Amino acid sequence: MSERTANGELRRAIARFARRWHRAAQAAPPPDTLAAMGAAEFRAAVAERLRGLERDVAEVRSRVNGLLFMVAGAAVTQVVLRLLG
Repeated sequence: MSERTANGELRRAIARFARRWHRAAQAAPPPDTLAAMGAAEFRAAVAERLRGLERDVAEVRSRVNGLLFMVAGAAVTQVVLRLLG
């Protein structure tokens, strides 16, 4: 992958993150609204935030797993090349 392609992918990923962050900030009720809502509404708001957090954690986990797989693959490749070379 060229540096230009990697930079483009990084810029797109940052833009996606910023859009998600902005949408989440708009969707979250202001703090004073949370104090005024009833128990059922509060539980629903907390559940929605938790679902969003779970999605974000799952995405980060998959990216970390991919990164670890790539590093392990590079290490195995280096060992094989040293044994055969």
